[in-house]
Amino acid sequence: MGSKKKAPDFVIICTVLLLLSIGIIMVFSSSSVWAFHRYKDSLYFLKRQLVSTILGLFAMVFLMNYDYRSYKKISKFIIAAVIILLILVLIPGVGIKINYARRWIRIGSFTIQPSEIAKLGMIIYTACGLDNKKDKVGNFANGIMPFLIVLGVVCLLILKQPDMSTAVVIAGSVFIMIFAAGAKMLHIMGLLLAGFPLALYFAMSEDYRWRRITSIFNPWSDSLDTGYQLIQSLYALGSGGILGLGLGRSRQKFFYLPEPQSDFIFSILCEELGFIGGTFVIILFLVLFWRGIRAALKAPDYLGSVLAAGITGWIGLQSLINIGVVTASMPVTGLTLPFLSYGGSSLIFTLMGIGILLNISRYSDLN
Repeated sequence: MGSKKKAPDFVIICTVLLLLSIGIIMVFSSSSVWAFHRYKDSLYFLKRQLVSTILGLFAMVFLMNYDYRSYKKISKFIIAAVIILLILVLIPGVGIKINYARRWIRIGSFTIQPSEIAKLGMIIYTACGLDNKKDKVGNFANGIMPFLIVLGVVCLLILKQPDMSTAVVIAGSVFIMIFAAGAKMLHIMGLLLAGFPLALYFAMSEDYRWRRITSIFNPWSDSLDTGYQLIQSLYALGSGGILGLGLGRSRQKFFYLPEPQSDFIFSILCEELGFIGGTFVIILFLVLFWRGIRAALKAPDYLGSVLAAGITGWIGLQSLINIGVVTASMPVTGLTLPFLSYGGSSLIFTLMGIGILLNISRYSDLN
């Protein structure tokens, strides 16, 4: 294995910077009305997003130069910290409850979301563990089951918040890593078949979840409740047409579409920049996915390959779900669109993931 560092993947850097730039513009455009109404400061969300972007870029540059193989020494401490944070957020007085969900811990004037830390932490732990057991990956009991137990603990704690969509993203990322690690297809198919009824149970265990799922088939049947966000999102998408209404000219951000700066920012983007703007953003995500998979395939070792696959799968899966939600192709969730949506924890830890991916690319043969 070559250990000489090369330049990081320039295409990944340019793609991420483009997405960040679009995100900053759209956070301001989508949030200015609501920010002025609530905080008397139209720049409220923009300023906080800029702080998160700067912190995230510093973290990305640091991790881009931090040897990814060093995570093997600290992976168990990382997952232990993740589990402790996920327990702390459930404790009244420590975790902040907003809209019936307890997902945040306040630190000064900012909040952190432990489930966002869990995404990256679980990927690092699983990649390092699979590397240690690479000769046993074909053995279900000794090779895969230990990681599924940890995954189960993490997902159950996240479901207690409740946050089913994040649990799905983490589970999906781990399954992608297990597949990339070379697990038997029989084991993977068996896990998927076993996981489907479990996911169905959790989806039906809460009435609001099931109503959200069924609302995608006909959101107008409950237009003032479960179908409201989907309807307003579709209005935004339809109003944009091919070229859009123009930057800053969204109508849905005037208190029609809830959370226009976070979960539904892609709807506002398509309303203002049209089909062309939305397609351009999707192409950027596809380019990022392509380069991430390429880095995984060209990685110099087993650990780098599985780690790159996990990070790429996480960002790709979350992007797919968010865009699927705003186009009424999937039930409404609370997932942000990576790099674009407002959200400090999400942005910072996603950029940290990109930093690790860039570090892997520095050791990969990408010629």
